[in-house]
Amino acid sequence: QVQLVESGGGLVQPGGSLRLSCAASGSIFSINDMGWYRQAPGKQRELVAVIISSGTTNYADSVKGRFTISRDNAKNTVYLQMNSLKPEDTAVYYCNAHARAIDRTYYTFYWGQGTQVTVSS
Repeated sequence: QVQLVESGGGLVQPGGSLRLSCAASGSIFSINDMGWYRQAPGKQRELVAVIISSGTTNYADSVKGRFTISRDNAKNTVYLQMNSLKPEDTAVYYCNAHARAIDRTYYTFYWGQGTQVTVSS
């Protein structure tokens, strides 16, 4: 199995910055995409950013120019640098990985437990 553990959430004032990290561990054979999703109260979970193994990235329009996703393939870790944060960025942020475990012959999606990001003055 593959486990994802997020860290780096917290409370920040509008205009501030936070950096989220997500480390994948366990019986990993290979990881394709890694990404971040978020879910605000009363809303559906939405894609924030995704990065594939080659480094190609994709962002939600609402975060383009403010958030940057990156990954360290050697550490099986994905990061989300969030700048110029707005109150509407408040949500639980979830890490996601499209990965294959050693004892499996297929790829599947794994999720972290989520980390709270609150943007408020």
